[in-house]
Amino acid sequence: MLIRDSIRFAMHAISAHRLRSFLTMLGIAVGIWSVILLTSIGEGMHCYVLAEFTQFGTNVIAIAPGKIKTGGQAPAGIPSTARLLTMEDALALKQLPNVTGATPTVWGNSELAANGRLRRSTVYGVDADFTRVFSSSIRIGSFLPAANMGDSRAVIVLGSKLREELFGHQNPLGARVKIGGLHFRVIGVMAPKGQFLGIDLDDTAFIPTERALELYNREGLMEIHVIYQEGVASTSVANAVKSLLKLRHGAEDFTVTTQEDMLNTLSNILNILTMAVGALGGISLLVGGVGIVTIMTIAVSERTNEIGLMMALGAQRATVLFLFLGESVALAALGGVCGLLFGVVTAQLLQFLLPALPVHTPWSFAIISLLISVAIGLLAGVMPARSASMLDPINALRAE
Repeated sequence: MLIRDSIRFAMHAISAHRLRSFLTMLGIAVGIWSVILLTSIGEGMHCYVLAEFTQFGTNVIAIAPGKIKTGGQAPAGIPSTARLLTMEDALALKQLPNVTGATPTVWGNSELAANGRLRRSTVYGVDADFTRVFSSSIRIGSFLPAANMGDSRAVIVLGSKLREELFGHQNPLGARVKIGGLHFRVIGVMAPKGQFLGIDLDDTAFIPTERALELYNREGLMEIHVIYQEGVASTSVANAVKSLLKLRHGAEDFTVTTQEDMLNTLSNILNILTMAVGALGGISLLVGGVGIVTIMTIAVSERTNEIGLMMALGAQRATVLFLFLGESVALAALGGVCGLLFGVVTAQLLQFLLPALPVHTPWSFAIISLLISVAIGLLAGVMPARSASMLDPINALRAE
């Protein structure tokens, strides 16, 4: 039988039982729709999270005290024998080749008093390199000045939201802010940065690191962030950082985490989550496959006379097998196309109605899900098609 005639036969069989064919395609369409919608939301979250992290640049290396695998500080209350990171360590790191800046970091939560108002906020102790390391900018005034060791002035830079909370629309430059028992003079206001994974980056204040060590009664730094030249391999800079600090500390009692490594790990985790979400939607495809098996089995039993007539006229068993397989694949493919279109439209509509919800349709998932629907139609049709091809022509013609 010609391919054109095979396609015409499959379309005629589908159109002859419109309601039954529609319900069968609906099962596959709902499965594809759920896969596309869920993976669009998952991929949108993936892109959103990575964009949140990369807004600070990708050429940043974080150094934390203590040899731990996951980065960050040791749990509070647990003593550590690791040597603390110091201001001298940060100064030494600034001298490394390809390193363009390094900011020693200390942070804490404090109550700030100014202009007759009180506001509890996060206070960061950093130095003049902070704006370059974290791609930040100043809106009013200037950032913390470069200072020699032991010569840090009591100055403060406010985040844009913190400035509004304390001073409203007044110009805060030159005003005094009290934190704990220390007084600071405002020299600048940061440009709005927005939120980072739910953390308000504008509700912050920045003071010199040495002043933060005094304010929070700390002996060492909580982290050092290093920025290096674009185009330089992160591994080479990380190795240079490790070599220098091991030489200064006598042991590798610190943890070095590159932004690139962190983003790769985060991307892998988010990819797994996206695939897991897509797999949940794939359950609907399995249900649709069961529907195709059921419908095709019924079709074989209803068309036994037709099968017997074809075989009596000389149709080969392979021809009958491929005719019913083609009908099964056509049902699944049509349902897959409808589900794909509906899923893309729904994802775009969801993004329009909820702009805050990141939605991104991964076309690779869309194409894969469509191919899977065709494969399900092929697999689901094998058993009914094989049973049709194995019928005895004489018995099939006698069947009622």
